[in-house]
Amino acid sequence: MDTALRLASEHRCFGGTVSFYRHDSAVCGGEMRFSVYVPPQAQTDKVPVLYFLSGLTCTEETFQIKGGAQRLAAELGVMLVVPDTSPRDTGIPNESADWEVGTAAGFYVDAIQAPWASRFRMFSYVTQELPGLIGKHFPARMDREGIFGHSMGGHGALVCALRQPGRYRSVSAFAPICAPMRVPWGQKAFRTYFGADSEAWKQWDTTELIRSAGTRLPPLLVDQGTRDKFLGDQLKPELLREACEQAGQPLTLRSQDGYDHGYYFVSTFMEDHLRHHAAALTA
Repeated sequence: MDTALRLASEHRCFGGTVSFYRHDSAVCGGEMRFSVYVPPQAQTDKVPVLYFLSGLTCTEETFQIKGGAQRLAAELGVMLVVPDTSPRDTGIPNESADWEVGTAAGFYVDAIQAPWASRFRMFSYVTQELPGLIGKHFPARMDREGIFGHSMGGHGALVCALRQPGRYRSVSAFAPICAPMRVPWGQKAFRTYFGADSEAWKQWDTTELIRSAGTRLPPLLVDQGTRDKFLGDQLKPELLREACEQAGQPLTLRSQDGYDHGYYFVSTFMEDHLRHHAAALTA
C-alpha cells in the first residue's frame, strides 16, 4: 500500500476485509476518509466496484456497521466502497453548527459559493479522485462500477449517475431526496453551496436532470418506507416517479409498508439492492 493512503484499521469479515483509510485529498484540499470491503474473490482476480453514498450525519463507517452488506457482497464477489459524507475540520466558520449543511452534509455536489467552494467538492471527489485511488490501490474492475445510496446519499447516487451517463452499470437508492430544489433540506444546502440563483441548482436535482437528460440510465431500483417521517416534506418519491414516466426512464419504485428512514429499513432490503447491482456488474 502506497503512503498516499493511511490505513486506520482493518477487520476480517466473511472471508474478506473491511478497511478504513485516510488520505490527503487534492480535490477537497485536506484529509478525507473512506472505507472498503474487499471480498474473498479479490485474492485471485479483480472484482466489480459498488459505491455506497451515505446520508446526513453519517461517516464512512456507518454503512459498514449498519448496512448488513458484507455477507452477500462476499457471496457475489463485489467490492464495496464508502466515502465519508463531507470534508471535516476545514476551518470554515460554523461548519459543524448545523447538521443539515457543512460537516457530514456535503450533498455530493461541488460548491461554488465562498467559503465552501475550495473544500466541499464531493461530486468530484466521489466520481474522480476516489475511483482513481480505488483503481490504483485495490483489485478492482474499474470498467464495472455501480452506485447506490441512502437519503442524501440516494440523491448523490442518482445525480452522479445522471451527470455521467454510461459511467455506472447499475444504480439504486434507499429513500432518496428526489427533488432537492423543492424540499427544505435541498433548498438550504443549495442556497449555501450555490447561492440564490435557482438555475444553478437544476444540474444537481435528480428530477430536473431526468427530465432534461438525453441519455437514460440503467433501470433504477428505489425503495421507500411508508412510515418514514421525512417522506412527505423532504423526499417526495412521487416526483421521481412522475419525472421517470415523462422521460421514459425505467424505474422500480417500491413502497415498503411500515418501514421508517433508518438502517433497519436499509438493511432489510440490502440483499435486493446488492443482487440488482451484481446482475449488471457481473454479467
